[in-house]
Amino acid sequence: MSSSPLLQKVRACIRLKHYSPRTEKAYVHWIRRYILFHGKKHPAQMGTEEVREFLSNLAVQKRVSASTQNQALSALLFLYKHILEQELGWVSDVVRAHRPQHLPTVLSREEVARVLGQLEGTDRLVARLMYGTGMRLLEALTLRVGDIDFEYRQITVRSGKGFKDRVTILPDAVKQDLLSHLERVRHLHKRDIADGFGLAPLPFALARKYPDAPRDWRWQFVFPSRVRSRSAVDPVVRRWHTSPSDLQRAIKIAGRRAQVDRRVSTHTLRHCFATHLLEDGYDIRTVQELLGHSDVKTTMIYTHVMRKGAKGVMSPLDRPG
Repeated sequence: MSSSPLLQKVRACIRLKHYSPRTEKAYVHWIRRYILFHGKKHPAQMGTEEVREFLSNLAVQKRVSASTQNQALSALLFLYKHILEQELGWVSDVVRAHRPQHLPTVLSREEVARVLGQLEGTDRLVARLMYGTGMRLLEALTLRVGDIDFEYRQITVRSGKGFKDRVTILPDAVKQDLLSHLERVRHLHKRDIADGFGLAPLPFALARKYPDAPRDWRWQFVFPSRVRSRSAVDPVVRRWHTSPSDLQRAIKIAGRRAQVDRRVSTHTLRHCFATHLLEDGYDIRTVQELLGHSDVKTTMIYTHVMRKGAKGVMSPLDRPG
């Protein structure tokens, strides 16, 4: 089924709309599961009722999370709207997966310093950059050389969540290490060029519009992979960005070695960035823009984990007199 005309059409449409490879993989996965759930019946012969049954089964039988169920719904809405060109009626009466209310894990500044102190080399530089800028993991790893402005001390995050560009700060504390790192990356790029490689993958159709751009230093990844390789959708041998799983593993281990008694992940650094800025008195709207949140309500979650105790309330047991 993976090579069926329908799924091929789904992939082509997703790429035409410049969705990320991860979104493509997820949407194809859910559309395939939807078809198999209904005995390989073609989606054009099904509709709202079948979608409702599938989503309810995910919640009741498969016990998936709310975000997973919503992802499946998004995939099916994409299928019916953009591929089958059918309006799917309002999917009501679906058994909704439970959405637990979790506060983000935030470390103290001393704990962050301990975790970062357990990292070395490029892992340490990327982690410091994420904590110092609030970038997501893939935003940091897909950073291009031309997106860093040392003079104005800022970084442009391209096509972040929701395909939006934004600007965030470039910490002075990482400037020298980043310059030294880029010098090593420049030598690596020159060696790739000499070996007949060195073509960076460009977004959209820029490579056709600017044929020399893929070799341009400004388009190279700041954190390139150690090896050259082909991707599943690109036959050209390139040096892609470093693997997200490598840094995820390194930070998880660093959290244990730093003896932090909570789960530490790459996203924890983004949570710490936001919370520590709010603790320093920065306006929540400013923090919202730096994080790239569409709604300030998303940013407000960090006001609940600031180091002021539970909602900033003093216990009557602690009141003097």
